[in-house]
Amino acid sequence: MVKSLQQFAKQSSLRAPLRAVDWRHLGTKVAYDITLSEMERAVAAIHQQKQREQVWLLEHPPLYTAGTSAKRGDLLSEHRFPVFDVGRGGQYTYHGPGQRICYVMLDLNQRGRDVRALITSLEAWVIKTLAHFGVVGEIRPGRVGVWVARPDKPRVNGQICEDKIAAIGIRLRRWVSFHGLSLNVRPDLEHYSGIVPCGIAGAANGHGVTSLHDLGIDASMEEVDAALKEAFIEIFGSPSNEHEN
Repeated sequence: MVKSLQQFAKQSSLRAPLRAVDWRHLGTKVAYDITLSEMERAVAAIHQQKQREQVWLLEHPPLYTAGTSAKRGDLLSEHRFPVFDVGRGGQYTYHGPGQRICYVMLDLNQRGRDVRALITSLEAWVIKTLAHFGVVGEIRPGRVGVWVARPDKPRVNGQICEDKIAAIGIRLRRWVSFHGLSLNVRPDLEHYSGIVPCGIAGAANGHGVTSLHDLGIDASMEEVDAALKEAFIEIFGSPSNEHEN
C-alpha cells in the first residue's frame, strides 16, 4: 500500500523539522532550455545543501516535451512548436501560456526516499488546489495526471467522458526531484491537437483535455498560485519562503 500523505509529510519531521521551501515566480514565456539548465544547477545545490528546496512558478511559450516513454507516433505535428526531449518520466505533453507550470525540487533524502509517495502527494496537491475552485479532480489507474469527469458531454461507449486538467512528470537526481506538474488555467486547448497527450488517445475513448476556464471558472493566475501555496503547506508540511524574479 502506498504511504499516506500524512506519513510522507511527517517522515522527515520525525528526524528533523522541515525547512521552508523557496517559492520563485519566474514570469511568463520563460525559455524552456534555459529553465532546464537552471533547474539542474539548483538540484545540485540542493543536494549539496547549499540551497533550500525549491518550487518555481512560471509559464512557457508554446512547446512540446517528450518524456522517457514518448512514442514518436504520438507527435502529430512535428513542426508546429519546438519539441524538447527531456529526462522526466512520461510521454508527450504540451506547455504554453495560460498554463501554470510548477517545477518542484524536493530533497527526498530529507523527506524519505519513496518515489510513489512523492507522486501521490503531487497528485493530492493538484486535487486539493482544484477543490479550492469547486472542481473535483480524480486519479485514474493507468492514466497519469489529474482528471475531471465531464457529465456535461455526450457519453462515449456508454461511459462518462473525462478530461485531463493537470500533467505530472518527475525526475530524480541523487534523490532530489525536479520537473514537476502543469495545471491548465487558461491555455489554448487547441494546441494539444499536435500530440497525443501522455499517450492517451482522445475522443474515441472519451478522453480529452480541459482547463479551469473551459470548466467555466474565471480564475486568475494569482488566485491559482495562492491556492497552490495553501495546498502545498497542507500536503507537504513545509511553509513557503517567497521570492520574486
